[in-house]
Amino acid sequence: MNFNKINTFFSFFLMLILFVSCNKQEGCTSNEAMNFNVEAEKDDGSCIYAYDIAQGMWNINPDCEELDVPGIGAISLNDQLPDSINVQGSGGNQLFIDIQGTPITATIENNGEINVNSQSVSIDFGLGLPFPIIIDGNGQIYNYNSGTMNLNYSVQIPLIGTQQTSCVISIYR
Repeated sequence: MNFNKINTFFSFFLMLILFVSCNKQEGCTSNEAMNFNVEAEKDDGSCIYAYDIAQGMWNINPDCEELDVPGIGAISLNDQLPDSINVQGSGGNQLFIDIQGTPITATIENNGEINVNSQSVSIDFGLGLPFPIIIDGNGQIYNYNSGTMNLNYSVQIPLIGTQQTSCVISIYR
């Protein structure tokens, strides 16, 4: 009889050990995801990828410094930028940001950090003729609904010279 009690106790103890060892912490196990959980042992399908959530239509709220152009006056980029932008991906964490038909290329890191390498584009500031502009900057996608962009503009205006300004742009859905 005593033997049966000991046998039952060891059987229960072994089952408890097996149950505890099989109960793995769930979470996102992909180190490429924004919400990677280093302690997760079992993927629960909750992974969020910055590249995926960055794509689509974003409303923007720009806060730009004015360009003070001699002979022309102040030009506000806040008035020239659209109410929304369209972001598309091309694979390999490459993004195309469409600002009123002007494509800006960028890359996005797994943590949501955006990098806009220096590039030349052409933008019409409402004066009826487009100007070549060097643009660069960075940003951050925080989640599916919010982020920021910091863009620097350098405009070469004939007979006047180079004018520079920057924008902090809140993006949201």
